[in-house]
Amino acid sequence: MPSALVPVPVVVEPAPAKLNLALHVTGRRDDGYHLLDSLVVFAWAGDEIQLRPGPLSLHLDGPFAPALTDEDNLCLRAARLAGGQADITLIKNLPVASGIGGGSADAAAVLRGLARMGHALPADPQRLGADVPVCLASRPARMRGIGEWVEPLADFPPLHLVLVNPGIAIPTPQVFAALAWRDNAPLPPLPDFTRADALPDWLAATRNDLQAPALTIAPVIADVLAALTAQGAWLARMSGSGATCFGIFADARAADIAAAALLRHGWWAVTTELAPPPAPL
Repeated sequence: MPSALVPVPVVVEPAPAKLNLALHVTGRRDDGYHLLDSLVVFAWAGDEIQLRPGPLSLHLDGPFAPALTDEDNLCLRAARLAGGQADITLIKNLPVASGIGGGSADAAAVLRGLARMGHALPADPQRLGADVPVCLASRPARMRGIGEWVEPLADFPPLHLVLVNPGIAIPTPQVFAALAWRDNAPLPPLPDFTRADALPDWLAATRNDLQAPALTIAPVIADVLAALTAQGAWLARMSGSGATCFGIFADARAADIAAAALLRHGWWAVTTELAPPPAPL
């Protein structure tokens, strides 16, 4: 009789979307890197990484896979930095170059997956990108400097979100080049976010300093923000360097109704909530 097939073990790691609820640009270093102060959260919506034992390779799948190439992909660079070998599958559910940390979240998920397979986390994950350290933890946090100072937040309220992308990829360097002012004040002091009114009141005093320059490159972002507001979002803002925007809604039903309406514009739109942090390594 033929021997039974032994299933190949698979390590699955989510790569949740990173949202900058607030992002202040506070300066620029002599080497050209910009200094940021940002409140970051992570959503259920995201990519997925699957790792199997084998020589290092990368396979692309998912609705946005055609926009990627497997040559020098951040997933491969992450595996090489960790000194790991694995057959990697990236299921690309998020738009590319869209301001929600897709590449950095994917690289961080590869590092977490390799750690579960026995490889040590690299001491310098920021070499892969400024967002990789915060994406490794994938939990609400204040991120400062060029991304190397990450202050996790223990308690954060649930959020009902709609993510919208108008189908435009915006190169991050182009947005930073369009900044009119780089020496802005940092975020206001963080409140006790367990209070019901704390987050709305605090966010009202913040902004995304990259939103204005992104609007000069992709004016359709203004249409997305206006549509989110018209659908009842109590906050509509661009995330990161764009062009993805988010709206925060009162409840899941309101978010679902808004997403259905926004899909009729021909935009990518999904409802989501905050994701729990990954299991401890």
